[in-house]
Amino acid sequence: MESTSEIGSKKKDNLYIILCSIFITNAVLAEIIGVKIFSFERTIGVSPAQIQIYKDYVLDFNLTAGVVIWPFVFIFTDVINEYFGRKGVRKISIITAVLICYVFFIVWTVTELEPAQFWLDINSKDDQGNPFNVDFAFNRVLMQGMGIMVGSVTAFLVGQLLDAWVFHRLKTITGSKMIWLRATGSTMISQFIDSFLVLFIAFYFFSNWPIEQVISVGVINYIYKVGAAILLTPLLYLAHYLIDGYLKK
Repeated sequence: MESTSEIGSKKKDNLYIILCSIFITNAVLAEIIGVKIFSFERTIGVSPAQIQIYKDYVLDFNLTAGVVIWPFVFIFTDVINEYFGRKGVRKISIITAVLICYVFFIVWTVTELEPAQFWLDINSKDDQGNPFNVDFAFNRVLMQGMGIMVGSVTAFLVGQLLDAWVFHRLKTITGSKMIWLRATGSTMISQFIDSFLVLFIAFYFFSNWPIEQVISVGVINYIYKVGAAILLTPLLYLAHYLIDGYLKK
């Protein structure tokens, strides 16, 4: 018959596996869909903001599609940090970075495969009847992910490790209280670096974006990430409540 400590250890192992699985899924998915830049204004049916900041520098609410689910990565990072410490975050961050590289390697491999002719023929026109090369579109979209792999993996690791470090430092000050401060504070600092680093490496060094466009998208991405992290703070408390109940802490 299992002792209480053995049951508790198994529960904590299961918890780590579940949290890491959700974390990896969201992180990898965010990297894949992050190649799309979308207009928040047009999505909700309004005209672009066109906020003139300085001379020709105009700010619109354009974001990478990956930021839509990235706040959930923040939540699970903070939960893993809370229950498994910096080592737990560092371990899963490194594993995730390796898996992201694996995903992009497979993407690169499949784009090199010769397309079947019938697949090209049945997808030779778009919905408006215009000529359409489905293989070119497939490769173009996915290979953009290859172009930002260096930037995304670098920014991901730097952001995650910085988040874990700041979270830990704040926890030594606040103890078990003020979860919101640890979560929001670590996100504000780490994602400032992450938001600009990935765009700067991926789209300035490896693409043809002007620096003004990099800054514009980076600012909006950062505002969205911090805003979402604040709004999702109640979910963090709910996660703590459910996990404590599961672990009978």
